[in-house]
Amino acid sequence: MTEISLAWLLTKVTAPIVGATKISHIDGAVRAVDLELTRDEINNLEELYIPHELAGVMAQNGKQKAGNVV
Repeated sequence: MTEISLAWLLTKVTAPIVGATKISHIDGAVRAVDLELTRDEINNLEELYIPHELAGVMAQNGKQKAGNVV
């Protein structure tokens, strides 16, 4: 499960931040780099996802426009 989730995340971002507290976490992250998901697999993983509104600090961040917070 770890490898699949990290492999999916690597299709979205270049360098995910992984919090590893055990050697097995690092091993799983390394295996995820070599795992290539097909478009069908990615679609299947994302099929039931429903985006939600941002909360907390992230919701407080405004959009940047010409160096100013809007």
